[in-house]
Amino acid sequence: MSKRVYFVLVVMVAMSFVMFSGCSKPPTQEMTAAEKAMEDAKQKEAPAYVPDLFAKAESSFNQAKDFVSAKKYKEAKQAALDTQTFANQAAAGVEAAKNTVKAEAEQNAQDVQKGVDDLKALVAANAKNKKFTAVREEVQAVITKTETDFAAVKEKLQSGKMKEANDELKKVKFPFKTN
Repeated sequence: MSKRVYFVLVVMVAMSFVMFSGCSKPPTQEMTAAEKAMEDAKQKEAPAYVPDLFAKAESSFNQAKDFVSAKKYKEAKQAALDTQTFANQAAAGVEAAKNTVKAEAEQNAQDVQKGVDDLKALVAANAKNKKFTAVREEVQAVITKTETDFAAVKEKLQSGKMKEANDELKKVKFPFKTN
């Protein structure tokens, strides 16, 4: 093969490589898979139970969309793949996080119940104490409000809304903190 033919062949291969690499397509499949992974993670309540990891997935997905808009398809593809990874990790971490929240909620529920029981015992023990009479109504009001709030929280615990229940238990628990 002559040098001239060889040179022309090399130039044509190089030009076709440049043309094809410059005309890449948007990473449609990767973006679709990333969006599906995000939806799956949302359905499993990842934003509530593993918010940091889910936020990483959201950030990565937004970055992927920005890259697609800027026609930086290689970067968009990588960001979409990262989104899938983060979203899948978030979805996988939800169950463990739920179990942790459930254990914490159960402990908080026991603490609230013990606090209510202790207050009731205090009221009963001081029933005849005239100095305690003025405070008794306030204490009884706290007990009644706490029991009402606690009943609503128990319903949430039984219906599986652990995160909401635990957040409310922390508020209910406040009057009984002794530390």
